[in-house]
Amino acid sequence: MIDNMIHDQASGLRRLAQPSLTKVISVTGGKGGVGKSNVALGLAICIARQDRKVMVLDADLGLANIDVMLGIRPKRNLGHVLTGKCALKDAIVEGPYGIRIIPATSGTRSMTELSYAQHAGLIRAFSSLEEDMDVMLIDTAAGISDMVISFSRAAQDVIVVVCDEPTSITDAYALIKLLSKDHHVQRFKVVANMVRSYREGRELFAKLTFVAERFLNVTLELVACIPLDDKVRQSVKKQKIVVDAFPRSPAALAISSLANKILTWPAPKTPSGHLEFFLERLLNNQAGMGESFGE
Repeated sequence: MIDNMIHDQASGLRRLAQPSLTKVISVTGGKGGVGKSNVALGLAICIARQDRKVMVLDADLGLANIDVMLGIRPKRNLGHVLTGKCALKDAIVEGPYGIRIIPATSGTRSMTELSYAQHAGLIRAFSSLEEDMDVMLIDTAAGISDMVISFSRAAQDVIVVVCDEPTSITDAYALIKLLSKDHHVQRFKVVANMVRSYREGRELFAKLTFVAERFLNVTLELVACIPLDDKVRQSVKKQKIVVDAFPRSPAALAISSLANKILTWPAPKTPSGHLEFFLERLLNNQAGMGESFGE
């Protein structure tokens, strides 16, 4: 019975993450405060403006902020999905330009300490999701928790947002190291955020590359340098995203350019750490531990 459940659920997520249908992109950073949520939502808006169907998953399960940043008050969230109070489709809310948003909970410690059964239940919910989409952006939590790693290795592309601070570079390296050594993720897209010039962004990327490529078997690609821009702070106060509030600002233009790049990224021809593999790993661990799916 467990084998059948694994097969059925993995098949559902396989449809979701088929390269020809949906690009699954993780936006992460290792450290909080580097602006990854602004980047993720900015990309979502810019991509949606080009008549693409976009979904954003707020994967910061204990400190949700995607809905707050947009001024949205969802009635249901992933916490309700996990407890069986609603289906995943019932928790999805609509954001600007038709973006579909899966909100997380806020201030709930239990959501940051999920068991294998709960991890499996959360990802299993995606197997029943029938919404057609072109791009799914996963805004991860800060740090290198199991959930951050799981969602990052589940994506087709991993965007690492980093700013020019020693702790940001160190934490980004730690995340890349863990994903590459323990989970065989070897290609990373890097966004140098809040930089004062393109040159500063290149230098920041060089610092990270020097350490990562020297000690790890990875390939890093600088995909954007987003300038330090006071319009970002102003837009946050308005509960809007800078690409929407100030579309001609330097930060907005840089994010828009990155969104255009994303639409040209080729989808992998063979699965390599997509959502279905995430699901199968969780369920296999679950089966090996002898736990029931109802726990």
